[in-house]
Amino acid sequence: MRHLLGMDDLDRDRIETILERALSFAEVSRREIKKVPTLRGQTVVTLFYESSTRTSSSFELAAKRLSADVVSVKASGSAVDKGESLKDTIETLSAYDPAAIVLRHPHAGASHMLADWVDASVINAGDGMHQHPSQALLDIFTLREQIGSLEGREIWIVGDVLHSRVARSNIIGFQAMGAKVIVAGPPTLIPRGIEATGCEVRYSLDDVDSADVIYLLRMQHERMDQNFVPSIREYARLFQLNSRRLGPRQLVMHPGPVNRGVEISSDVLDCDQSLIAQQVASGLVVRMAILYELLTGSENFAAGQPDSDPVPIGEPA
Repeated sequence: MRHLLGMDDLDRDRIETILERALSFAEVSRREIKKVPTLRGQTVVTLFYESSTRTSSSFELAAKRLSADVVSVKASGSAVDKGESLKDTIETLSAYDPAAIVLRHPHAGASHMLADWVDASVINAGDGMHQHPSQALLDIFTLREQIGSLEGREIWIVGDVLHSRVARSNIIGFQAMGAKVIVAGPPTLIPRGIEATGCEVRYSLDDVDSADVIYLLRMQHERMDQNFVPSIREYARLFQLNSRRLGPRQLVMHPGPVNRGVEISSDVLDCDQSLIAQQVASGLVVRMAILYELLTGSENFAAGQPDSDPVPIGEPA
């Protein structure tokens, strides 16, 4: 496997392989010297056509922790502003002989096109409303660290499912690990036919007390060309997770950025049941694991089996 374009690329064994590798990098991150020499001499390009804080910074830091050289390009302020196409930009960046290209793009399928153009491994860091596989992997990792196996757990994904690439990737990923997934939101924000993915649909939070995990999504106004709810106040009244709706055993997740007072109240955001800070921390080690597994050419990873010794071997970089 050369690329990570969507959660469809991964069966449960491959997911387990990445999670085991991430666990070993979590141990490395606790050392005084946090770098390993695994990707020394290789170049990783991050190319972001949309704004990003968590994903771009964690991929850049992950590559540096693995001792790779990093070229970071943001569309704003680059030749893209002058009308340069994705293909022309890639031809320019290919002069650096990258081993991997991490791409975020507003159009679904952009990473698949890129994979046909380059010899490098391509990692989809979000393509339009399609998928965001590294987010799903870090969310699974975060939950497994907190509650163990996801087998039989009930996870609700609440909010703007229609415009959410995170929701699409997480539905696939959570179900692959044995969880029951329920999506909830206003009918206008639930994709038609989403039940075909195996999840259930709710149009209210009346039964949310059965959830083990409540995964909240923000309203993606940048992808909306019409009004999907009567008002933000009405949406918050019906679908905001607040202390009255949150049960004592339930865990809360959110991919960020968070809109306080809309999909989540401040008291829930800052409570002990919130795993949002842990998700950010997990992003680094999971993205290290993704780069490691793709770029080391692990035969075990290609076969979907974890290495017998998942801890990276070698002196610090």
